[in-house]
Amino acid sequence: MTISSAPWPTLFIPHGGGPCFFMDDPQQLWTRMGAYLRGIPDALGRRPKAVLVVSGHWLESVPTVQAGAHPGLLFDYYNFPEHTYQLTWPAPGAPELAARVGELLRIGGFEPAAETARGWDHGVFIPFKVMWPEADVPVMQLSLQKDLDPATHLAMGRTLAPLRHEDVLIVGSGMSYHNLKNFFSGRGDAEAAAFDTWLDETLGVSAPVRERRLVEWASAPGAASSHPEAEHLLPLHVVVGAAGDAQGRRTYHDHIVGKPISGFQFG
Repeated sequence: MTISSAPWPTLFIPHGGGPCFFMDDPQQLWTRMGAYLRGIPDALGRRPKAVLVVSGHWLESVPTVQAGAHPGLLFDYYNFPEHTYQLTWPAPGAPELAARVGELLRIGGFEPAAETARGWDHGVFIPFKVMWPEADVPVMQLSLQKDLDPATHLAMGRTLAPLRHEDVLIVGSGMSYHNLKNFFSGRGDAEAAAFDTWLDETLGVSAPVRERRLVEWASAPGAASSHPEAEHLLPLHVVVGAAGDAQGRRTYHDHIVGKPISGFQFG
């Protein structure tokens, strides 16, 4: 392993709706989010050896590492224009990192699995095609657990914290708001705003307090309306766990059809 001179931050990024950044967008709903994603490499100021990404679109019974050397793409979105199923993003996998992640998870008391056949889902290749269009950064994906337990995912993150000192960038790819039934309906705007405010306040406090609050996120104002299911929020728990005591701050904020969407950085 290589020890980096300074620990990497961890990121929680929004990945948008389906292949939104690669479609006509006459209302410019996704323009500012795309600009935010494109600006991340320059904002980081250096290039990682590899990226570990946790997406809200991969759930397994145990934490599962994607260990393939050349993963394909998993077009797990539906009823979009044909050209969005012809997208490419041939970045290399990171089998050595996958082995290291498995090792750390076992040390942390988990029983991880590994697989090589699954391609990157759209929670990975869509935002990363925006961030690193050259596809020249090795990427390894880690699944969520199907139990969707917040404390478990914070603990997963804590086991991965050493990677921040090994030139690895840890990214959670989800959405701070994810209620597809309400997104474009005009319903739930007040609840979405309340949850976004709670989230921003929670992630700016000390690490022990923010972890305690994130364990109980379902009781937050607007939580049930903003996240009927937890899978798009829990990548945040993983990156918060990995961040340790690093300070959190909001690095992206926008409103899309009335719903606030945020991105965060820790460290």
